[in-house]
Amino acid sequence: MTSLPLPPDQRAGRQGEHPGTGVRLDATAMSTREINRSLQALPFGRVVVTNPAGRHNLAVGLDAPVRVEIDGPAGSYAGGLGKQARVVVIGPAGCGVAENLMSGTVHVRGPAGQSAAASARGGTVTVDGDCSSHAGISLKGATLAVGGDVGPYCGTLAQSGVILVGGDAGPCLGDSLYEAVIYVAGRISGLGTDAVIEEMTEHDARFVKILADGCGFGHVSPADVTKVVSTRRLFHLHSHDHGTYR
Repeated sequence: MTSLPLPPDQRAGRQGEHPGTGVRLDATAMSTREINRSLQALPFGRVVVTNPAGRHNLAVGLDAPVRVEIDGPAGSYAGGLGKQARVVVIGPAGCGVAENLMSGTVHVRGPAGQSAAASARGGTVTVDGDCSSHAGISLKGATLAVGGDVGPYCGTLAQSGVILVGGDAGPCLGDSLYEAVIYVAGRISGLGTDAVIEEMTEHDARFVKILADGCGFGHVSPADVTKVVSTRRLFHLHSHDHGTYR
C-alpha cells in the first residue's frame, strides 16, 4: 500500500514563495515559447501569467521551485513535464493537464479535460471541479485528487499512485488497473476490467482524510469512500502459443 501522503503544500515545500520576487508575464504580448523560456530561466519566485485565453502548453518543463499562477483558463497540457514547481490554473484547464509530472504540484481551480495527470510519475495534481474521461490514465506514482466527478475510464492502466474522486465516477473505472489505488466518495457507474472493490482499512481512512484535507475537499468523508484496486488477474495471462505473460 502506498504510504500516507503529505498535504500538497507540504509536498512542494513552499520554497517557491520568496518575498519580493513576483513577476508578471502577459500572454497577449508573448509567444508560448517565450513564456515557457522565461519561466524555465527562474531559479525561484512567484510568477503570474495573465491573459492566457486558453493557450496550450503553458508552464511546461519547469525544473525549479517556482510558483506559477495562470490567471485564467489554460488550454491543453498545462503544467506538464514539471519538477519541483507549483503551478496553479485559476480557471479551467484543457486535456492532459500535468501530463508526465515528475514532482511538485499542479492545481486547477476549475474543471479539467481528458487525461488529467496522464502518466504522471510524482507530485500531486488537484482539480477542484470535474474531470473528463481517462483521468489518471497510465498513472505511474503521482497523486490525482478530483473534487468533483470523473468521466469514463478513470484510472485506466494506472500502474502506481493514488486517485481520489470527491464526486461520482463514470463507467469502466480502473480499467486494466495495476498497482494504483482509487478512492471514490460518490457513486460508481461501473468498474473496468480487472478492477474490484476492496474493504477500506483504518490506514485507508487516514490516507483519505489527510489527502482530502490537504486539497481542501471538506465534502469528502472517509466513511463514505469506496476503495477500488486491481484483482491482478491480468498480471498472469496464458497463451497456447506464447506461454505465460507477466
